[in-house]
Amino acid sequence: MFNRSRRNLARWFTLSMGSILIMFAGTLYYQESLQQLEIIDSLLYKKARVITGNVKYRPHQGQEQVFLGNVPLLGNNPPPPDSEVVYARWYDAEGQLKRFFGQIPPEKLRETFEFQTIKLSNDEDSSSSTVIWLRQITLPVQHNGQIIGYLQMALPMTRAQETLRRFLLLLVFTVLIALGLTSLAGWFLGGLAMLPIRHSYQQLQRFTANASHELRAPLAAILSNAQVGLLAPIDDGATKHLRLEKTVEVAKSMNTLIGNLLFLARRAGCLVPESLRYFDLSDLLEELLDSQTIKAAAQHLHIKSDLPKHSIVINADPDLLRQAVMNLLSNACKYTPQGGKVELRLFTEYGQVVIQVEDNGIGIPAEDLPHIFERFYRVDKQRTRSAGGFGLGLAIAQQIVAAHDGHLSVRSQVGQGSLFQIELPLT
Repeated sequence: MFNRSRRNLARWFTLSMGSILIMFAGTLYYQESLQQLEIIDSLLYKKARVITGNVKYRPHQGQEQVFLGNVPLLGNNPPPPDSEVVYARWYDAEGQLKRFFGQIPPEKLRETFEFQTIKLSNDEDSSSSTVIWLRQITLPVQHNGQIIGYLQMALPMTRAQETLRRFLLLLVFTVLIALGLTSLAGWFLGGLAMLPIRHSYQQLQRFTANASHELRAPLAAILSNAQVGLLAPIDDGATKHLRLEKTVEVAKSMNTLIGNLLFLARRAGCLVPESLRYFDLSDLLEELLDSQTIKAAAQHLHIKSDLPKHSIVINADPDLLRQAVMNLLSNACKYTPQGGKVELRLFTEYGQVVIQVEDNGIGIPAEDLPHIFERFYRVDKQRTRSAGGFGLGLAIAQQIVAAHDGHLSVRSQVGQGSLFQIELPLT
């Protein structure tokens, strides 16, 4: 129980811290993307300024004309071999193409965005096309406050993409390592948080065990003296004899309660490794149905079984499982009217062993179903008290099943009966 709570605390701590780490890493990646984009935009703008700085605008034959002869990439000189520029284009003031370098551009300038990200596909081979991302600038060139043309050029974003890819890998590894450390820290902190609860629970368990153990001796003395008194002839002491019978009945009931409390205190969700062994669960349930306890409880009922003919071997504590199933069967017999039916089933499903105890008795109200496995909880307190129950049978069965890493569930409807199901891992 405590380990499960500790795991849940560690899990939620890891999830919360992991969410914060992932959001922080995403913010860092976004900021790095913006920074890389600013770097390439700055470089692109500087190159564009260098090119436009060599554009000449002077009179020719009585008209002002643009001369691009000395402009890098667009002029008469060949481009340098180490140039990263993918293409450069010059459009006149009306947006008509005049000169270009690189890919064949459209004849008309459609957009005048200053910066733009372009996806360029290389379809040289239809079987394998390469996608290149470019950063493009469209820079209007002015002379004396008048636009004389537009320079459009682009640089590849390969270097920025590689930088971002390395940064992303670094973030992923960092987040994974941080999540691992967070899980360890959550497990450690969960253990620290559970220490006071564990200490209080152990104190309560010790108190329950000690109190139950100390109560056994006086109860045994009361029961013994009452039984000795019953051996005397009744003659004129009929009233006294009835009181002694009531004392014996109450003492036996209290003895059963103390035994159950000792069981719950000593076996709080743990199994003794020496008690585990491999056995055939089908044989154990057959022996249980043939026991005098079940036969006496089911005298007025029709009890059926649906057990497989082949062996179902599990590694568990047979005595504890016998007690858990016996508690369920006794509970079903107790709350099934005369002539009713109780059925015990055993089968395997999805790698699990399933034990079902079904009856057509009085059923359990829906509002009581979430609480029936709680200690001392009784649906019909008057009827349960008169039947000698203390509301511990289902709690003991649930604790036994949980100690075997299993699950005990119930489905019930008032007036139609109940179905209790035990699911155990199949070894």
